[in-house]
Amino acid sequence: MKFEDLKTAFPDATLETWHTHPNGGGWVQNTATVAETAFVGPDALVSGYAEVYGYARILDHAQVGEYARVFGAARVFGTAQVIGNAVVYGNARVFGSALVSGYADVFENAEVYGDAGVYGLAEVSGNAEVFGNASVFGNAKVFGDAEVFGTRSVWGR
Repeated sequence: MKFEDLKTAFPDATLETWHTHPNGGGWVQNTATVAETAFVGPDALVSGYAEVYGYARILDHAQVGEYARVFGAARVFGTAQVIGNAVVYGNARVFGSALVSGYADVFENAEVYGDAGVYGLAEVSGNAEVFGNASVFGNAKVFGDAEVFGTRSVWGR
């Protein structure tokens, strides 16, 4: 991604406030933390106070921002976003146009993809999959081999 493209997403961006990550060439805001072992692809962004560490990979046009954390062997790709205080770790995958936000956790071998969203204090773990236009929010927990898909919503109090 060229610097001009970065400025489209972040109009206040300057070369003093952003840098490219040495492992992949993606843009990282200076307030964010990305380990040398992590990979940020050339069109990916890490912004705010986000942290990416371990062997996590942020690929394609994916974004990790605000106070989100991605670590372990987790992957975020496509145009997916991990924002807020969300955490994605282990071997989890977030891809397509999926959104993980709030204080949500996606971990172990879980996958969130398509236009799905995981919000609030929700957890998706194990081999669970959330996809399509599905939403998991509140204090809901989706785990094991569960699948939430289509336009379904799962919420917990």
